[in-house]
Amino acid sequence: MQSVFTGPVYVVRDNIDTDQIIPAQYLNLIPTIAEEYDKLGSYAMCGLPESLYATRYVKEGKVDSDYPILVAGRNFGCGSSREHAPIALGSADCKLVLAESFARIFFRNCVATGELYPCECPERLCDLLKTGDVVTVDLDAATVTVVATGKVYSFKPLGDVRPVVDAGGLFNFARSSGMIAAQA
Repeated sequence: MQSVFTGPVYVVRDNIDTDQIIPAQYLNLIPTIAEEYDKLGSYAMCGLPESLYATRYVKEGKVDSDYPILVAGRNFGCGSSREHAPIALGSADCKLVLAESFARIFFRNCVATGELYPCECPERLCDLLKTGDVVTVDLDAATVTVVATGKVYSFKPLGDVRPVVDAGGLFNFARSSGMIAAQA
C-alpha cells in the first residue's frame, strides 16, 4: 500500500459539513455503479460557498480534483451521516484529509468505506497553508512536510485504522483477515 503522498493541498476552514462535501441532491447516485461513482467525484466539495472558496475543488466538467490532499480545521465532516461524503472525495481522487479534528461519524465513514485516510493534525494547518501549496504526507512517519519550506508537522498515527483503509474498507478488511468469508 502507498504510504507517501505528495501533491497540492486544498484548504478549507472549520465546520465543513457533509452538505458542503456532497449536497443532498446528489445522494441518489449509487456508488457501487461505476459511472455513478465517477459522477459523485465531480460534485465533491461543490456545496462550499463560492464567496469563501473561489477556487473549486473539482473544476467544471472534470471528475477528478487537482488536489489529492485536503487540509481542514476543526470538526470536518459534521452534519448528516452520509457515506457519500468520503466516497465523493475518494472518487474525486482525494487520498487523505488532514484536519485539526473530525466529526466522529465522518471519521468512521472514511474508515468503513476505505476511501481516504482521516489524519488528525493538532497544528492548524488550515492557518499555515493555502490552496495549491505542495506537501508530502508520510503515513508511516505520521508527518506532513511542506515542500517549499521543508517545515515538518506531525499528525496522530492512524493506528488500527490504517490497515482497514489500506484494505479498501471494513468489508474488504474483514474478508482479508478471515473475519467473514470471502465472496465467491
